[in-house]
Amino acid sequence: MDINEPAITGDQVLVLDDSNFSHGNVCIVTGAGGGIGRATAIACSVNGLNVIGLDINAEEGNNTVRMANALGGEMTFIKTDLTNDDDVENAVKEASRLGNVKYLANIAGIQHIDSVENFPMEKYDLMQKIMLRAPFLLSKLTIPLMKKSSDGIGVIGNMSSVHGHICTMNKPVYNITKFGLRALSQSISAEGEGKIRSFSVSVGFVKTGLALKQIPAQAAQRGITHEEVVRDVMMGKSRIKEMMEPIDVGNLFILGFSKYSSYLVGGDLLFDGGMVLTY
Repeated sequence: MDINEPAITGDQVLVLDDSNFSHGNVCIVTGAGGGIGRATAIACSVNGLNVIGLDINAEEGNNTVRMANALGGEMTFIKTDLTNDDDVENAVKEASRLGNVKYLANIAGIQHIDSVENFPMEKYDLMQKIMLRAPFLLSKLTIPLMKKSSDGIGVIGNMSSVHGHICTMNKPVYNITKFGLRALSQSISAEGEGKIRSFSVSVGFVKTGLALKQIPAQAAQRGITHEEVVRDVMMGKSRIKEMMEPIDVGNLFILGFSKYSSYLVGGDLLFDGGMVLTY
């Protein structure tokens, strides 16, 4: 099986008719250097938004810009260390110079597998900074900008997970941060008076580089094929035995950002092939 992150083509992108999806309006996307962040940045740019992609990996961030531009989108990349408040603040200031900041997609994340009793606290601190503190700070900085736009509307999407619904072994901090992002979405929405909305997106395994790189190692360790790793190990609890593609998730952010989701206020888009609700 192919274990490379799939390419994104224009016909895969959900394109919606929304007057706020215009080049004058900015969408900030974290983790834009690959995976779901890259796909979301591309999807937003194809939908006509002025996308500002943030990532610590400048090479891959600029690759995303080239991909977005090739599909007719408009995107700028800003190298940003999400653990550095000055970097985050400077990125938002730069974004605000390029248009009206109306959308924010908090997607960047990392993983570390270990039990609670063995979990290294320095890794705990790093994951908390990237996956909870940075989304909170970015929300804090962008909400006032959203309120200043002509219609006062703004939307913040947060990348949660099935691990924001159920907890599995040896992923305690990942579980905590994903539950926390759902709480952040609800907290923003509670204060937003229906005009500043927030939502979360929860999916299972996605064909990102991070996930796909686990397949050969799992196959060798267990003495099974790549296909069996995906079907029996990764997708074991899912009723659909095929991983989602990053653009499938990017399209959920497009839907959540759009006028068609005006009643998505603090809610969670759970697209997991039945993993959680048929567990």
